Amino acid sequence: MKRILIVEDERNFARFMELELMHQGYAVTVVGSGQEGLETATRDAWDAILLDAMLPGMHGFEVCRRIREAGLATPVIILTARYSVTDRVSGLDSGADDYLSKPFAIEELLARIRAVMRRSKRGTAEPQEAVTYRDLRLDPVTRTVSKAGVPLDLTKREYELLLVLMNHRDRVLSRDMLLDLVWGYDCEVETNVVDVYVRYLRNKIDDPAQRSYIQTVRGIGYVIRS
Repeated sequence: MKRILIVEDERNFARFMELELMHQGYAVTVVGSGQEGLETATRDAWDAILLDAMLPGMHGFEVCRRIREAGLATPVIILTARYSVTDRVSGLDSGADDYLSKPFAIEELLARIRAVMRRSKRGTAEPQEAVTYRDLRLDPVTRTVSKAGVPLDLTKREYELLLVLMNHRDRVLSRDMLLDLVWGYDCEVETNVVDVYVRYLRNKIDDPAQRSYIQTVRGIGYVIRS
């Protein structure tokens, strides 16, 4: 039986999700604060975590960030009433796998849970070999990136975006394709989030005196050219 942790301080809403998920055959645990959510998430094994953004004691984005710092790859879906691109980027940048705005239909939540679980399962496949381009080296085994031998501090999403671009070298990837490959086709993220993350990556990997590693193809998307 798949186990889901709900971290939500609105009791009625949490109870509604709990009953719906139990009806679908999931084993569900509910906690109501950020600190308790972090402790429960890191203490036990979960197949997915539903994490409210606005929590007492500790913000949901901070809970997610600490879950990732603990080395856990458990799929996390952020639930929030906020709609702005900045908020969505903040949630995904904290390490979340998906972002769902309230109010939502329970059918959509169930579909997103299935989607993040599928993506998590695909991620357990055998590791690929290290990928290199110019002086960049990306190691999927350790999920690390270095430039000229110096480690780079990339977020989970920045790493995944760079990996996709390097694995599809010389192929122009549209923003929609990148959303599908990095965030998942049914993730509630707009295409301009891709532009935001490309900018983040460029700030960390580019040298102002050299050509950018990631080329923009105007009106289409991005590519790394060999």
